[in-house]
Amino acid sequence: MALTTRPRGTNDILPGKIELWLELEKRIRQVCHTYGYHEIRTPMFEHTELFERGIGDTTDIVEKEMYTFTDRGNRSITLRPEGTAPVVRAFLENKLYSGQLPVKLFYFGPMFRYERPQAGRYRQFTQFGLEVIGSSDPLLDVETIVLPIEVYKACGLTGFEVQLNSIGCPKCRKAYRDELIKYFTPHVDDLCRSCQSRLERNPLRLLDCKVESCQEIMKDVPHIADYLCPECAGHFDEVQDYLRALEIPYVVNPKLVRGFDYYTRTVFEVTFSELGSQNAIGAGGRYDGLVEECGGESTPAVGFAVGVERLLLALETQGGLEAVHARPQVFIVHFGGATKRKAAQIAYELRNEGLWVELDHMDRSIRAQMKAANRLQAQYVFVLGEEELVKNQVTVRNMDSGVEKQYDLKDLLNLADTLGRA
Repeated sequence: MALTTRPRGTNDILPGKIELWLELEKRIRQVCHTYGYHEIRTPMFEHTELFERGIGDTTDIVEKEMYTFTDRGNRSITLRPEGTAPVVRAFLENKLYSGQLPVKLFYFGPMFRYERPQAGRYRQFTQFGLEVIGSSDPLLDVETIVLPIEVYKACGLTGFEVQLNSIGCPKCRKAYRDELIKYFTPHVDDLCRSCQSRLERNPLRLLDCKVESCQEIMKDVPHIADYLCPECAGHFDEVQDYLRALEIPYVVNPKLVRGFDYYTRTVFEVTFSELGSQNAIGAGGRYDGLVEECGGESTPAVGFAVGVERLLLALETQGGLEAVHARPQVFIVHFGGATKRKAAQIAYELRNEGLWVELDHMDRSIRAQMKAANRLQAQYVFVLGEEELVKNQVTVRNMDSGVEKQYDLKDLLNLADTLGRA
């Protein structure tokens, strides 16, 4: 295998592109700040059982997609495939429940899933998400829908759609589960292999199948809305009331169930049709049983996650997000020898003042150095030749106007203050 080829399903984010990532992250942080969310950073690997119990052992992620290995202590470790279960684990381990509730957290970092790479989907991908732990308020369900919408708007994205559903609670899902088994059993031979294996274990997962033949079978499947208990139905009505009050457009999708077993009641996806079949740019929902499943007290919670690569792909189709590409404030042209040593001293002093300073390290000619300054679009060029060194001066050229002026070296720090405001 070539050492110069990255593993399949991974990506290099190069200079020229990373600025767009940083701009997106900045806008995400700004929106999270206005809603009172605090950042959390969890390990990139966890004990495998956290995901098996949290996500569900009948999900595609646990059955097919996790990067799991045994470490030298003979422990089963998994690279995190999603961010919610690790945040819940951190919530419990660090006793965040002992403070003011709800706890509002957001994260931004790499996740890992072994799946078929395609546009906007990688085996190592970056996810932005947030979790609200400690309250069953339907308004928080709405907040986790509104906040990513505010991020999309802040980035200039338009044309997305919010799809909404309620999958009820374990109490009211039992009757619906029995009805699904009754509905699908006559068609079992026509279901895909995955749906056949899940029919008895977790029939709700069949609604998430994207295989065309299974989609055809389920076109008349019963809707869970007809089986919700009064509490879940009331919760879903309140969520919709708040969305209407905030004038957030949405559509109810009765087949929307999401791919993780920990979800209860509200589930949602934000889709962007220009991405084709893989059109989800954000998704989430309520997971009132996960904290207890991970060893804590019964604690309601809700959250969402956004795949950053897919969001950037959506933004690219509309050109909605532009990064500001910074340029050096100073490029120091020197003649080698003593002038290079002096250039190094000047660069050190100016960098200590917070300026971006470049100088030549390739022993290039003066002309080549000037070309390098132009390529970098430096604001100013400092020319430090033998004559300037003798006079203890530097020639400063404004590269935008072409105006040149000489300065004493002792005045450089005052000049640095002027350049810093340029």
